[in-house]
Amino acid sequence: MILDHLQNATTYSPLHPLFNRAFSFLKETDFTKLPEGRHEIDGDNLIAIHQSYPTKPEDQGKWEAHRKYIDIQYLLAGRERLGIAPIHTMTVAEDYNPETDLTFFTGAGQFLPLETNHFAIFYPHDVHMPSLRLLSVSQVTKCVMKVRI
Repeated sequence: MILDHLQNATTYSPLHPLFNRAFSFLKETDFTKLPEGRHEIDGDNLIAIHQSYPTKPEDQGKWEAHRKYIDIQYLLAGRERLGIAPIHTMTVAEDYNPETDLTFFTGAGQFLPLETNHFAIFYPHDVHMPSLRLLSVSQVTKCVMKVRI
């Protein structure tokens, strides 16, 4: 997992051939004009999911991981708490679903804040729990870039 401010994104561009394009999209897009939902940037190789939601308590969160995509979760507005755990420390709760690219897990992890203009990168070995309340409910606007492995 990587957690950083968008101004430092170029540091991570060498990690994947599509990271530069993903970070450029996040920096250059006027999200006030982009409808919420799924937007293909490069077919199914690079997808942006623009979303808005209130953060939730930890007991409503789910531990998840992906196999086909790396997540770059960028917070446009609000604050949330993210859970992170190494996959080898977790127990599968729901088997992998190739349609949704999700496996759900149970277990324990660490929690970190995600602030406006910051992003988190989750690789397949990073089990994560997004969208949680930090101190109180926050209305969050986020763009999740799905980067095909």
